[in-house]
Amino acid sequence: MTSDISLAFAHPEERALASAPADPRDRISLRDHVVEADIGAFQQERGQQQRLRFNVVVEVRPAPAPLDDDVDRILSYDRITEAIAAELAAERLNLLETLAERVAERVLLEPQAMRVFVRVEKLDRGPGALGVEIVRSRASVPVQALAEDGSEEALHPVVAYLSNDAILAEDLGARLDALQASGAPVILAVGMPDLPVPMTGQKPTQRRINLLAIEQNAWVLAARDPRCVVVASRTEIDWAMKHGQMVVWAPSKIVLDAVDGPKAPARDAVALTLWLAEQLAAQRLELHGDVSAPAGSRVPVEAYPL
Repeated sequence: MTSDISLAFAHPEERALASAPADPRDRISLRDHVVEADIGAFQQERGQQQRLRFNVVVEVRPAPAPLDDDVDRILSYDRITEAIAAELAAERLNLLETLAERVAERVLLEPQAMRVFVRVEKLDRGPGALGVEIVRSRASVPVQALAEDGSEEALHPVVAYLSNDAILAEDLGARLDALQASGAPVILAVGMPDLPVPMTGQKPTQRRINLLAIEQNAWVLAARDPRCVVVASRTEIDWAMKHGQMVVWAPSKIVLDAVDGPKAPARDAVALTLWLAEQLAAQRLELHGDVSAPAGSRVPVEAYPL
């Protein structure tokens, strides 16, 4: 409990580090940036300037090419302070929560920005600092495809999780037929096989082994029906969606490369599949077999027991 409380009041940089995946990531931080603004929901706050302190941490994509010491190739600190100034200048706000949300949204418009921590505190409302802190990630954007009239349309796939019993069931072909008949792109996902896997006693390496075990099971499904093409990258998934292919997700690359990846262990393959469905802005998640979805799904979930 003590460590949890300590982390709750720690600088956003420490919170970003604590919630980061195993792979290292780059961060830009703005500490103790103090500005004056007219903000607040109470009458006595209106027309009065008060000090606000901002602490912001932005997690960014790795630079695709050498920086060559060129400021134009990075996300500059000025972008963060400019985002704060722009939102304060746009209109008077009542809530720090609204301000923090808008600053985060503006920062995430930067191509390099992937996740942002924003802490805003009022310094003049009491003996201590009163504030809020939020964390926001780059929103999932649906894949776009050309419609018949030449316009772009968003593709919302159906993501279907198949239990091991569903993979081996006699009606597998009929289930895939029904999925394909929906007319939407179909992304299939599976869990770990019903076989023992090597145990390492170390979380990062065990996670990789479990993800690889899921991928082995994906190939088992692919052997059951020629429509099931195993893919490992987001680029492959996007291409398959645009071309109407049915694919099976091999999760290692996407999960391990994700800046704000799933928090569920690899053994909880349904939770991993739900995370993928949310990342793809899926129209629904289908669960085939005797499995259930975690609470709090942001996409509709439909159950198809055996």
